[in-house]
Amino acid sequence: MKIALLGYGKMGQVIERIALERGHEIVLKKDEFNTYDGLSTADVAIDFSVPSAAVSNISNCFNANVPVVSGTTGWLEHYDEMIALCKAKNGGFISSSNFSLGVNLFFEFNEYLAKIMSKFDHYKVDMEEIHHDQKLDAPSGTAISLAKGVIENSHYTNWTLDNPKENDPSDSEQAKQIHIEAIRTGTVPGTHTVTYNSEVDAIEIKHTAHNREGFALGAVIAAEWLAGKHGVFTMKDVLGLN
Repeated sequence: MKIALLGYGKMGQVIERIALERGHEIVLKKDEFNTYDGLSTADVAIDFSVPSAAVSNISNCFNANVPVVSGTTGWLEHYDEMIALCKAKNGGFISSSNFSLGVNLFFEFNEYLAKIMSKFDHYKVDMEEIHHDQKLDAPSGTAISLAKGVIENSHYTNWTLDNPKENDPSDSEQAKQIHIEAIRTGTVPGTHTVTYNSEVDAIEIKHTAHNREGFALGAVIAAEWLAGKHGVFTMKDVLGLN
């Protein structure tokens, strides 16, 4: 399979190595210094760039009739626009905040736990995410996905980065917000924790990435699955979890 890499930073280089190990060919390594020359020859593109480049990368893929897997976060205000373009061009698209197979299983655990805990309102949910100090967006896309998973399966309506205030029984809106603590330090690949706290105990689920390998492998597996397909898909489709 011929792969175009859109974004050739640390993640792009790990994806390249894994793709080559799995017998694929890299036909384009796009960074800020070169063009999209060679994109049209690709069977699929993998975008791990930066928020400011993601929309251009994805649009060029659809216009070149190349399905694209995007792991870039921080650009989702343009998501509906990209979905509309994908459909107009009969393209193929998977966008995920995290392509790690373990994280996507963690998403499933998170949703299942949220459904159970929604019956016990004396527990308050909060989240913590820790990433390396070069990560541009906060909270992480993975943390936002986790928050959405809770929101869709509980009484919570939103998430916030604001520091939690003293509980005010009269503030019903505050009680419906999930606090996310975003920490940037060192070279941490990514740690996400979801905690349900009460006065007497706490229930916690946690995913810790040891390195970038899991993200890269998941992206390549998603690209293998997407090649030749048309439509908008998720990692649930890739993993057969739907």
